[in-house]
Amino acid sequence: MTGPTMRFVWAIALCAALSVVGMNTPAAAEDLAAGTVINAGNLDQMLGKTFEGKKIGDMIPDAVQGMIRNWSLAITLKASEEIPVDPRWVEATKQYASSVQFDPASGNVTGYQAGLAFPQIDKDDPNAGIKVMWNLYLHSGYPRPNYQFIPEFAYLMIDGNRGIERTMTWAFLKVWGAGWLDGDPVKSDSWYYKQILLAREPYDIRGVGTFRIRYNGGKKLDDGWAYVRTVRRTRRLSGGAWMDPIGGTDQLNDEISIYSPYPTWYPNYKLLGTKHILAITHSPMSWVPDAANPYPNTDLNTAPYWNPKNNWEPREVYVVEATLPEEHIYSRRVYYVDTKTWVPYIGECYDKRDELVKMLMNSNRPFKGNDAVNSWGLEETDGYSIDLKRKHATIFLQGPVSRRNPPNMGPDDVSLSVMEAIAQGTYQQPDFPKPDW
Repeated sequence: MTGPTMRFVWAIALCAALSVVGMNTPAAAEDLAAGTVINAGNLDQMLGKTFEGKKIGDMIPDAVQGMIRNWSLAITLKASEEIPVDPRWVEATKQYASSVQFDPASGNVTGYQAGLAFPQIDKDDPNAGIKVMWNLYLHSGYPRPNYQFIPEFAYLMIDGNRGIERTMTWAFLKVWGAGWLDGDPVKSDSWYYKQILLAREPYDIRGVGTFRIRYNGGKKLDDGWAYVRTVRRTRRLSGGAWMDPIGGTDQLNDEISIYSPYPTWYPNYKLLGTKHILAITHSPMSWVPDAANPYPNTDLNTAPYWNPKNNWEPREVYVVEATLPEEHIYSRRVYYVDTKTWVPYIGECYDKRDELVKMLMNSNRPFKGNDAVNSWGLEETDGYSIDLKRKHATIFLQGPVSRRNPPNMGPDDVSLSVMEAIAQGTYQQPDFPKPDW
């Protein structure tokens, strides 16, 4: 055959070949729309689809998939947004990062003043894991404030079978000794932060909690004091309390904001890689005391009654595995830390048999300070400490009185005497203007 007949035969053959190729080529994954809800009923169908071009199955860690399958967690997809950054933090990184020294033998850091300690994380660096956690510890929150003033926040105690067991009001005040972006960046060479974490209501638990001082260098354990109601006095605590439970809650002292030990108190860190996960970074207020529903971000109507009810968006994270001290109740944790804001979104806790027994999850939002400048940061609105083995949870819900960098407050405003005043109900709470969120 020649001429038109041959060309026709070749055309038929080509079409047949292309249709065979088409039958053997997987269809492009469906890109989901913002507002799509992922739950136990549709998880398997969603895993192969994409959102903003990223595969859903890759963006939901196995532990979170387990929360969806077994514990009724539902994830609502949200279009990702950039998070504002304080330009002073960027300038501080340029100015001070070169002064930071890392000692591979001890894992310790010296010379930190302000900004980001390690602007570049090399995945091939054997110390990459602990450097990620140093970045988190020194300035989690893009950047964290100089002074964190939360005189009232809610703790919800949740029974996974029955729902809310108890609601409590606590206070959290914290000031840092370095990393300030206005004036001298270093306020103390000896201590890194002072912190008050104390129960206010109901009356029967008022005063439960601690005043704590964290020192630089890691060799000296925290100094801590607790208030004793029976004698209306404080007493000194053992420095080892840094890994103990907080006032009968499901949260340990080294789990405040998911990660709060001195980094070298954990014997080893390993960077497992980077990936995109779904996380909560634009959350509304989590505790609205006078509203008909005072806890809008928490699903209190669906067993096990402890899940965040919020919107999740893609964020790139470092995945770091930490080996815990032998005396710790857990053997290891896995942390998911934002590569830009350095906040941790998820912490997985494994027991001595290497079974997942606890999930730590935080919701966050951009949060503007009260210091008359564009001091944006990222702070948690709610934090979930979920003990899967006990089927019990403690939920932190930040209240409307929270402030960053309130005016005219500094290191002397977090002290033993302030803790005593809060515990005794005599604390005169300053009335700061509401920040422009």
